[in-house]
Amino acid sequence: MSARNYQYETSPRKYEPECNDKPRRKKSKKTRQTKKNANKKATRFENFKFRFMCALNAVMFLIAVFVISSRSALITQSFAEIQSLKTTISDIKKENDQLEINIQNSLNLSNIEQTAKDMLGMQKLTNKQTIYLSLPKKDYIEPSTEKVILEEKTSIIDWICNFIGNIF
Repeated sequence: MSARNYQYETSPRKYEPECNDKPRRKKSKKTRQTKKNANKKATRFENFKFRFMCALNAVMFLIAVFVISSRSALITQSFAEIQSLKTTISDIKKENDQLEINIQNSLNLSNIEQTAKDMLGMQKLTNKQTIYLSLPKKDYIEPSTEKVILEEKTSIIDWICNFIGNIF
């Protein structure tokens, strides 16, 4: 016996020989060709199936990349819009603060006096332009001579009766 029939580990001797001594039947040429054709068709179908699955996976991958990139572009666009709105808000706040300071300065009495002198040509009063009036200490309020008549609230029925009575 040869060394190939034994395994050198803990396994016992092989029971099956390496070569099969069964006689093979000769197959006809026609059956061999049909098997070849069947094998060719099967391999073509498997190749087509493999290529189709690869193409489908590539398309799905491209769709996923497109969706992710479009979402990223939308996020970037929204972020840029938010930043531009924030800068606009800060500019408007600065302008608002400046206008508030201008209003406070224009309410200052010295600024009002200066504007009146420069733009309107006004002057302060002198002692010659001041006139004093003396008024007697008499009460200038006159008492009312008319009577105030308060109308009481009347119901709808009373109002209709009064309206009909005034007509006749």
